Amino acid sequence: MITIQAFKGLRPRKDIVDKVASKPYDVLNSEEAKIEAKDNPFSFLRISKPEINFDTPIDQYAEEVYLKGKEVFDAFIKDGILVQDATPCLYIYAQTMQGRTQKGLVAGSSIDDYFNNNIKKHELTLVSKENDRIKHMKTKMAQPGMVFLTYKAVEEIDAIIEHYSEHHEVENDFTDSQDVRHQLWKIDNEKIIQKLIELFKEKVEASYIADGHHRSAASAKVGQQLRAENPNTTGQEPYNYFLSCLFPSNQLQIQDYNRLIKDTNNLSEAELIQAISKYFSIEKKGNTAYKPTQLHEFSMYVNGNWYKLTANENTYDENDPIGVLDVTILSKYILDEILDIKDQRTDKRIDFVGGIRGLNELQKRVDSGEMKIAFAFYPVSLNQLIDIADSGNIMPPKSTWFEPKLKTGLVINLLK
Repeated sequence: MITIQAFKGLRPRKDIVDKVASKPYDVLNSEEAKIEAKDNPFSFLRISKPEINFDTPIDQYAEEVYLKGKEVFDAFIKDGILVQDATPCLYIYAQTMQGRTQKGLVAGSSIDDYFNNNIKKHELTLVSKENDRIKHMKTKMAQPGMVFLTYKAVEEIDAIIEHYSEHHEVENDFTDSQDVRHQLWKIDNEKIIQKLIELFKEKVEASYIADGHHRSAASAKVGQQLRAENPNTTGQEPYNYFLSCLFPSNQLQIQDYNRLIKDTNNLSEAELIQAISKYFSIEKKGNTAYKPTQLHEFSMYVNGNWYKLTANENTYDENDPIGVLDVTILSKYILDEILDIKDQRTDKRIDFVGGIRGLNELQKRVDSGEMKIAFAFYPVSLNQLIDIADSGNIMPPKSTWFEPKLKTGLVINLLK
């Protein structure tokens, strides 16, 4: 069962919340972040991507970068840009995108649940990225970015969240540059807080990391380190929990996560098609972009032409939670066997593009000559994600893309 905790959230002043709350650190490179934060001294990117505060390019992993992040963070607190709530709270976070709303509960999630696998994972993490997040958190002694968790919906929890948000004044309500509406309510009623904590303990068997594997791994390890450094730890300190937003699974939608390849492994278009036809039926679509409409269906763009690929039945096993995934099928029969891409986590010839950018982004990057081939997927289902996490298996890298993204700096958990 899942343990959550209320905490004293550090939050932006109401009048500037839309200027402070930013995109997550990992969806922008340093150059993009610098452009995004230009002319906005309140942007949280100045804390989560502190390399943008330097006039000349600098290694984002340099010691002075971490220290600059702490300097700006401390200044935001001193100047009243960020203000801490007086009592422990839970928070309701609603996001509305293209007419669809999802409502989650912002809470501390137990690092013990993480280590005991009550919080389930479906992706591997990179040690270098974990260490970067660990250093950011320990330098600032704060968790500024929420981990996106999901759980199998519980009617009683849904009812409390819906009733509370309908009958209480919203704390924050703004629409961002991507036309996503963000709303936040503060739950400071102790009876309601305890009821929600009890319901998660009694009714929620497990939570699942939808987005934020590196943030959760780093937060759990920071908590573990701080426990070791504090012989008098009680288990209730803020570092025993990590900042998370828990959404019921019936409100979420996964988008496709597509692939771009830099070379054809010396194959001509005709040779590539011939090799692929061993495992897929192929239909040429010409210059008309084709978006997959069901599982085991793919689209490919090469040399100005779009193709519809349908996997042969002997390429997957419906009883194998990993083998049935489209990312597995593509990886095994095209990327590995034909294009000689063995490890997608390390191979420099492959890039990944979230479905939010559309097929035009794939076509543009191939037409520019930067890439040679694009592959688009039908999205993984949430049931597939949960089944894989429950089975203890790991998805291939970059299998899922969730939108909208959670804002960073909207609620922060201080560790001290």
